[in-house]
Amino acid sequence: MKKIHLNLVSVVLCVLLLNILTLSAKEPERVILFMIDGLHWQAPEKLNMPVLNSLIKGGTYVQKSYMIIPHHPTVGDYSKFNSCSFPNPMLHEGTIFLKPENKMVQEMISPKYQTAFVVNTSAYSSVGRGFSTCIMDNTLTDNQTLEQAINLLENQEIHFMRVHLQTPGVIGTQIAMGSENKSYARNIFGEGSPYVDAVENADKLLGKFIDYLKKAGKWETSVLIVTSDHGQSKVGWHPMLDEDSWVTPLVFAGSGIARGRRLPYFEHTDLAPTITWLLGAKSPNTDGGSGKAVKEIMENVDAASYDPPQYIKTVNQQIRQYTILLARLVLVAEKDNYVANIISSLSNENLTPEPFYHQDRITDWYKAGSTEHLIKANEIVLLKMQEALHIK
Repeated sequence: MKKIHLNLVSVVLCVLLLNILTLSAKEPERVILFMIDGLHWQAPEKLNMPVLNSLIKGGTYVQKSYMIIPHHPTVGDYSKFNSCSFPNPMLHEGTIFLKPENKMVQEMISPKYQTAFVVNTSAYSSVGRGFSTCIMDNTLTDNQTLEQAINLLENQEIHFMRVHLQTPGVIGTQIAMGSENKSYARNIFGEGSPYVDAVENADKLLGKFIDYLKKAGKWETSVLIVTSDHGQSKVGWHPMLDEDSWVTPLVFAGSGIARGRRLPYFEHTDLAPTITWLLGAKSPNTDGGSGKAVKEIMENVDAASYDPPQYIKTVNQQIRQYTILLARLVLVAEKDNYVANIISSLSNENLTPEPFYHQDRITDWYKAGSTEHLIKANEIVLLKMQEALHIK
């Protein structure tokens, strides 16, 4: 009889344990992507950002998350389909291979569930496709943008939301292009810099947003992702050749997220597949340039062996090197027509079978087939350029 009793206790304990594990693995009810435009990767340590720093301590943190160079051409093939800089469609599509027919993260969730995008600019119109609710209003302040987001959460059962505070990035551009004779001239961290004020205000708004989630009983069932769509140069804006433009802080917090964990590397193209995985949906794209779900953000997943390939960092470095080498070749070509021919050959497939995949060819990147091949093809061209300059 005693043995039967012990067996029953064991069965009950197993059932309870199974229920606990199932509960801990339960999908969050919503994922919220909270973006502070143009957030410099050192902002959490340099500025007064107690809310973000609290999330860093209580969540999973990446000091430098890499996105593709934040180039924003308004002419050429890219601009026919995209209204914002490169990292934004790549974030929503989850791939570096941009194509008009690609699905976006919100389209994998809507229309079955409600989704929303709230931002105080119309610049992101091309990545707003498929959201249940889309507010892109240039007249809103960051504070008003947050109020709109909270109002939507109050009145809708939203499963995925992007909240984007645009002011810090706008001010960063102003500092870059028109801050002469100011105490913070071309220095976002300079004395009296309005960039500092804007970022610190964004941190306060982040705190207000979290307070709402907790008071509304939504925090325990939410995953909050805080980051930016691009970094910020210390001189302001996001110049293509400055690595500070390619990196930004990234933190995950909330339901099931590992606390106090730091990951050494992350790519913004991993955000879309990670978000859809969290919500039990399919990734928007699974081509050769797509990211993957990073499950190591979860408390029940061991991150000890997490060491992903650094594709985007490598591609960015290649583009930077290509741009500099090309400039050097042009200077030499002024007096050397052989080098002038080398320059011309770089974009001729008869002489360079696979031309360099640079920023002006971004709509052709998919032709590489995979990110690995794109990197290898680029290396061949870089070597050709170095040889022309007699660089060993």
